[in-house]
Amino acid sequence: MAQLSIVIPTLNVVPILGPTLAALAQMEGAGLVKELIVADGGSTDGTCEAVIEAGALLIASEPGRGCQLHAGAAAARGDWILFLHADTELEAGWSDAIRSFIEAPDSRDHAGYFRFALDDACSGARRLERLVTWRNRILRLPYGDQGLVLSRALYEKVGGYRAFPLMEDVDLVRRLGRRRLRVLDVAATTSAERYRRDGYWRRPARNLLCLALYYLGFSPHLIKRVYG
Repeated sequence: MAQLSIVIPTLNVVPILGPTLAALAQMEGAGLVKELIVADGGSTDGTCEAVIEAGALLIASEPGRGCQLHAGAAAARGDWILFLHADTELEAGWSDAIRSFIEAPDSRDHAGYFRFALDDACSGARRLERLVTWRNRILRLPYGDQGLVLSRALYEKVGGYRAFPLMEDVDLVRRLGRRRLRVLDVAATTSAERYRRDGYWRRPARNLLCLALYYLGFSPHLIKRVYG
């Protein structure tokens, strides 16, 4: 039976981590999940204590999402890995969707990601969700807040996550290639806090600028300063 390791990077995320862990604790696909690994980048707000209380395996890492995801994958023992952001809550049925994906004959040559959703009822959130759906359909470019599940063999074949502070998700997806990506029909609902704070026009525009800088060859360390 295939077994799944779930890897989550954290850094001072106590206010948002609870719903993510609660959704994963459902583990609807009995026997699928082998372990939950949290790679922490030096939290000081009680995140580590919350992770241990939830029964997850806590590992320390250099800060930076790329470093943390890389460290989490190195510690994982499952033959499949699901990478998930700390503020992303998976919809009921997520493990069944992953099981179906894994059981497909050619699954070891593909990576799966979830539908993007935001926890905000405003029209700006719906507009952004539609734009992300278009981006995924046309460009095959899911971001890390949509999760990513793939076999360990494929992860290692393409070189895994690099030690980038930002754009680590785009970097890995580009190396996977368009033909290897498949969408799973389950929503991954992410916190809309940064969009409420920065605006539903300003924040996506900044994200698009960061993406353009990455494709132009700018350093992820420089891009992170633009991202804010």
